[in-house]
Amino acid sequence: MGSSYRWVIVGVGALMSCVAIGAMFSLAIFLEPIASDTGWSRTGISSAMTLNFLVMGLGGFAWGAASDRFGARIVVLIGAALLGLALVLASRANSLLAFQSAYGILVGLSASAFFAPMIATVTGWFDTNRGLAVSLVSAGMGVAPMTISPIARWLISASDWRTAMLLIGLLAWVLLVPAALLVRRPPLGDAATGDGSQAEAPASSLRRAFLSPQFVVLGLTFFFCCAAHSGPIFHMVSYAIFCGIGPMAAVSIYSVEGLAGLGGRILYGMLADRLGVKPVLVAGLAIQAIIVPGYLMVSEVGGFYALAVIFGGTYGGVMPLYAVLAREYFGQRILGTLFGAATMLSSLGMALGPLAGGWLFDRYGNYDLLFVASAIAGLMAVATALAFPPLKQRLRMSPA
Repeated sequence: MGSSYRWVIVGVGALMSCVAIGAMFSLAIFLEPIASDTGWSRTGISSAMTLNFLVMGLGGFAWGAASDRFGARIVVLIGAALLGLALVLASRANSLLAFQSAYGILVGLSASAFFAPMIATVTGWFDTNRGLAVSLVSAGMGVAPMTISPIARWLISASDWRTAMLLIGLLAWVLLVPAALLVRRPPLGDAATGDGSQAEAPASSLRRAFLSPQFVVLGLTFFFCCAAHSGPIFHMVSYAIFCGIGPMAAVSIYSVEGLAGLGGRILYGMLADRLGVKPVLVAGLAIQAIIVPGYLMVSEVGGFYALAVIFGGTYGGVMPLYAVLAREYFGQRILGTLFGAATMLSSLGMALGPLAGGWLFDRYGNYDLLFVASAIAGLMAVATALAFPPLKQRLRMSPA
């Protein structure tokens, strides 16, 4: 198969991450309509997103290991079928528990079937421009707020939240099932980089990798980074409305963050290829930590847009770099498993923000403490990232 097909894989990965993450994060758009229609608390509804990330973390590890063993195609095909089903079931839920089960558990499980397997697959297709390729796949996440969220808002305005969620579930089936059939195994294994065969890694190699300083620092940095931005991302629409911004304008702020994230992913990916992954990651994490509390000082839509460009560009830009670091530290052979495990830790961080933000708003009537806590988590991410071992200390997963 020609090397040009690698860009098809990149496009498929970007589409999948866009639809899956966009559908999951559209809960931020559904939050107000669901609360108004059902009387369920914001904390209860937001906890569905917390469940998303908890299940997504465990699922990412399992799906990543499955993709190493069976290939990414079957994994993403199952994920595509499950995502549509989850959204259809959530749209019909008549109790908070049923909604949390469908949206919180099934959506999280299905969404996790795409990220780690497709990132691992793409890294195997590229021996050059790997940072850019991974960033383009991850860019689907940046596009997601500009696509699924406005569609959700328009559908809610045209009908109601249940019909809107049902239609998004059907759209997920239409787009993702055919896309999954285009996925192919990468031609570049560890043999391409001189690290051995593509045979299954022994348990001892995986255990050694999980206990290595490289993985510990990678996982903790990923955790704190996601803990820093998950709350502000999820509650941004509600916070903007709380500050007096109209609903559609509030959604547009969320979309601007996504657009900036798209640009940030491409920019940071190119910089990582040129300057190295670690310094670019540390710089991005520092910008994220500094910019988060800035939202406490704005109340007009122009200020929100300005911060959205910087915040979206930085949190979006750093996210793909973890996969590039994992590939450079551990190689291709066990990348799905290792990056799936790192994604599990990041999902725990992502799980904190939605629930904490909902609880703080219900208790104090504002989001001030959410942004302060997010800034602290961002600084912890910077401190942890500075402890990354040099890339020359790559773990050897096979005997000399």
